[in-house]
Amino acid sequence: MAFVIFLVPCFVVGTDLVFSCQDPDDFVGASSPGDIIIGGLFAVHSEMLHPDEEPIKPIIQNCAGFEIQVFLQTLAMIHAIETINNSTLLSGVTLGYEIYDTCAEVTKAMASALRFLSKFNSSENAVEFKCNYSDYIPRVKAVTGASYSEVSMAVSRLLALQLIPQVSPASSAEILSDKIRFPSFFRTIPSDFHQTRAMTHLIYESGWNWIGVIATDDDNGRFALESFGVQAMVNNVCIAFKEMLPAYLSDSTFHTKVDQAIEKIVKETGVNVIVVFMRQFHVLKLFKKAIERNVNKIWIASDNWSAAVKISTIPNIRQLGTVVGFGFKSGDISSFQEFLRNLHEKPTENNKFLREYIMLLSVCAHLEYHDFQTCIANQSQDDLLENDGSKPHFWRDDFLNANVEPGFIHRTMLAVYAIAHAIKRQCKDRDCKDPSAFTPWELLEQLKKVTVIDADKEVKFDSNGDMSTSYDVLLWKEIDGHMEITTMAEYDAEKGGFIFEDEEKKKDFMALKKVQSTCSQHCRPGQVKKVTESPHTCCYECVYCPENHYSNQTDMDYCHRCNNKTYWAPINSTTCYRKTIYFLAWTDWFAIFLLFLSAFGVVLVLSICVIFTKNLDTPVVKASGGLTVCYIILFSHFLIFLSTIFFIDVPTEFKCKTRQALFGISFTLCISCILIKSLKILLAFSFDPKLQTFLKCMYKPIPTVVTCTGIQVIICTSWLIFRTPFVNQNFSIPRAIILECNEGSIVAFGIMLGYISALAFICFIFAFKGRKLPENYNEAKFITFGMLIYFIAWIVFIPVYATTFGKYLPAVEIIVVLISNYGILCCTFLPKCYIIIYKQETNTKSAFLKMVYTYSSKSAGSVAVSQVSLDSKSSSLQATITDSCKTENDSVNGNCHFQVPGHLLTRGEVLPKNAARTMVRKRVSSI
Repeated sequence: MAFVIFLVPCFVVGTDLVFSCQDPDDFVGASSPGDIIIGGLFAVHSEMLHPDEEPIKPIIQNCAGFEIQVFLQTLAMIHAIETINNSTLLSGVTLGYEIYDTCAEVTKAMASALRFLSKFNSSENAVEFKCNYSDYIPRVKAVTGASYSEVSMAVSRLLALQLIPQVSPASSAEILSDKIRFPSFFRTIPSDFHQTRAMTHLIYESGWNWIGVIATDDDNGRFALESFGVQAMVNNVCIAFKEMLPAYLSDSTFHTKVDQAIEKIVKETGVNVIVVFMRQFHVLKLFKKAIERNVNKIWIASDNWSAAVKISTIPNIRQLGTVVGFGFKSGDISSFQEFLRNLHEKPTENNKFLREYIMLLSVCAHLEYHDFQTCIANQSQDDLLENDGSKPHFWRDDFLNANVEPGFIHRTMLAVYAIAHAIKRQCKDRDCKDPSAFTPWELLEQLKKVTVIDADKEVKFDSNGDMSTSYDVLLWKEIDGHMEITTMAEYDAEKGGFIFEDEEKKKDFMALKKVQSTCSQHCRPGQVKKVTESPHTCCYECVYCPENHYSNQTDMDYCHRCNNKTYWAPINSTTCYRKTIYFLAWTDWFAIFLLFLSAFGVVLVLSICVIFTKNLDTPVVKASGGLTVCYIILFSHFLIFLSTIFFIDVPTEFKCKTRQALFGISFTLCISCILIKSLKILLAFSFDPKLQTFLKCMYKPIPTVVTCTGIQVIICTSWLIFRTPFVNQNFSIPRAIILECNEGSIVAFGIMLGYISALAFICFIFAFKGRKLPENYNEAKFITFGMLIYFIAWIVFIPVYATTFGKYLPAVEIIVVLISNYGILCCTFLPKCYIIIYKQETNTKSAFLKMVYTYSSKSAGSVAVSQVSLDSKSSSLQATITDSCKTENDSVNGNCHFQVPGHLLTRGEVLPKNAARTMVRKRVSSI
């Protein structure tokens, strides 16, 4: 069962001219018969007139505002169909067309769509309501159009009832790519997604981030604004204001809204870039008002009006500033231009649009170019009805070609060719001269697969029904006093980049960057954006990058950190700098000074060695422990001086491991030998029997030196094996790297120094006990003083070393090593060298023996007296010692006599006769 909707005839009061609507056929703007009919929907007029009388009746009204550009699109469709019919593409099958004027109104477009849905060959023009349209044959097999997305959305929903294919050359709303809601909609252009992305790329590349947007308050404008907003956010572009203008010029608030938009543009002085998503007649009204207010901005044009000649020829259009827009990539339209040149020869019986255009030419013939164009746009159909037709027809060959927008013309022809190729595929195995040979939904399936050759390239619809193509970036440029629409670049929609043909066009693009349109001043390299309380991220303050951070581009959101510790950056830096590497170099004046001291120490050691070697048999040298011990001590001093060179220049693993171990073992060897000397001296001149017994047990020269030094060797070896020193980069100074040796283990370092200190302390105790030796042989006193120098130097070293950092830290340790080494060396050997060189009379055997006998005699007597007096209970005897040495020769020849009458040295011990003499001889022999 089917319900039938009859298309009721419409009426317009008037004469019998073309505009009266006595029956539905009068509603058709242009038509031609054919085996297969293709419908067309174009907004040839910009608005539909609305009567003021009440009540409002459901009558389709006349329209006003003849749109030359859209009229040319209808001619492009007609030309494409005629070209196909004259070719072999469809093998004898002819295409017909029915083109309707939507007057940019959804209501009128829906009326046309109802006509498309009416049953083929139905005398009643009825649209049947059915549950299944699979076998339904409507009036048309496909539809080309509409001009605007808002109209296409409404029409496509209606055509989807019978799945009639609709191919639009101009509707770009992104929502139309949704195949669930618009299953039969196709277009030969990309969606607004690509256009808005191209716009934001242009804005971003030009350095603008503070812009205004004006759009029409309809589906197309709102969807374009939404898509642009998303793309702007991605590219960090902020929209300072959005102004929406009424979609219909007949709206009573239209002019008020235009004034408000212009006022907003004038008020926002920081906004120098305006993006406009509007129809051509809206832009025309807006620009005329902007010229009156002397507005000068950069205007970003959408594809609707970017190539509109009627706008580019507005008087004083140059005062508006610069217009940059995006237009659809054009192809070869030379055949269409030839078609236009012969258009005056075409019949007008079945083309009311052409007939109206010819009448408009007659009415406006007396005007100049732009006024002529304005006259055509401002004439209504009612005005033409008043024309009695007495004026002769007038034709201007240049006018139509001058108003051609190549992109739209090419895309309209491409839409027709896409439908024709789909019909060709459908008619492979059936007779398509019969209109019932196939249904629209079958053609729809073929259209999804169709491939068309365009400019030697294969183009086809994607899964969304869109044809991916590039955009031409158009620049309105004044040439010879006239505003010309030139192609500045090409935008690749797939890759998202601009392609320039030559350097001249690139210069035009670079010139755009000179215009500033930002909420805040650009942050220079070295600065970073700091967001303020403004809701817009483009409004910010510029602050300097902190230390060790940098920014090398304009308007960076954050500073990069120098990602390597070997680099640094000052405040407000645009790059990172390599840190200066510091170490105690050979060329450093302080290092040279320390090396000089070390070298002098080596020379001093060698000099002492030479002096001692030459005076090998003198008492002073023999009393110093002999040449072997002296050589060992001097060799250890030499190694200590040598170890200082490992503290200088670039630290290496070898130097770090060698310097402390060499110093520690050498110093231990030195202290061990001096310790033996201290024991020997104390043993030689000690008259305390208990102390002598103890010292004799301790006095093992070779085992003692080997043991003491061996312990230090074990300590250093363990240190090098388990926690070995290594080269370390010290980053404590912001702009420098200190190359230094990390000791590996402070504990091991402390144990090494502590062990040396312990040996030095023992040596100090022994030497201190022997400090009252003969005045001319006071070695123990100097050893004591040398140990004191060592202790003072290292006690001072600890806090200084702990608080010092930088390249001079090794110098601190060199200084304390030199001080302690010089102190011990000088105190140990210089007094002897002084005696050897300057007091040779005291460096004889006789002088030495006299000194020893004298000191021993006094020491022995003192000990005997003190011991006897301690044992008052056992004896009251007094020990007296008589020195019978009368001359120096007696002393040398041993002819001295000592008398100790019956006395005790210790409790219960009797000192035998001549014991004093025996005691002294033992002291001399021990020395």
